[in-house]
Amino acid sequence: MIEQIEQIWSNRDLLKQPESIQLIKDIIDQLDRGVLRVATPPTTEGGEWTVNEWVKKAILLYFVSQQMKVDEVGIFSFHDKIPLKSNFAEAKVRAVPPAVARYGSFQAPGVILMPSYVNIGAFVDERTMVDTWATVGSCAQIGKDVHLSGGVGIGGVLEPPQAAPVIVEDGAFIGSRCIVVEGAHIGKRAVLGAGVTITGSSKIIDVTGDTPVEYKGYVPANSVVIPGSYAKQFPAGEYHVPCAIIIGQRKESTDLKTSLNDALRENNVTV
Repeated sequence: MIEQIEQIWSNRDLLKQPESIQLIKDIIDQLDRGVLRVATPPTTEGGEWTVNEWVKKAILLYFVSQQMKVDEVGIFSFHDKIPLKSNFAEAKVRAVPPAVARYGSFQAPGVILMPSYVNIGAFVDERTMVDTWATVGSCAQIGKDVHLSGGVGIGGVLEPPQAAPVIVEDGAFIGSRCIVVEGAHIGKRAVLGAGVTITGSSKIIDVTGDTPVEYKGYVPANSVVIPGSYAKQFPAGEYHVPCAIIIGQRKESTDLKTSLNDALRENNVTV
């Protein structure tokens, strides 16, 4: 499939062939069922995620190859190239009206979709909560037992194909109205307090030690993070610009719920 997709990507005339269209549809179907992923997690602790660039190319080719059509869902009418998912009961996913998940996204058993939106290529793993008005952008990779609180914006990264998607690892808690975009990576069991913005170039400063430790676009596992700012010199003078501040750690010695509550109380974090 990889070789064929690369050929179609280089020669769009191949999209005129029925077998090319069928190949692309088969790949999107495998994404929809969780057989394929846009990015593959590491097989060993501390390893790197692998971006499957060819899968992202297949998604982009799917857009090109499909025609606009009208879908009627009850009182709602949609006009788009990509259908909506409709097999939630079979997949053991709870979808609360008017939750929307696009075909080509995957939700594992036990996922709860409150009125929210999940875009094509996204992978949402077991028992994760996508809360009210949260959005999971195209190709985002969301782990097990994650809580995306109300109004959270998980950005989509479909282009360029080689770019890493947003990754939120197992057990993370993303507080209300947080924004995580541009391929940012949130480590396991991390807690983001309300309103934290993490981009691919955001400064994330750990202030828990004697000297600050700076990360960019990456929140280490078990970190408790709040919005912050730092002074930066401009031609017109010194001004404060946004950053994120790591103020504590979730404890490994307690279960997820207790650890989360303790982290929030001890560090006075609003979610």
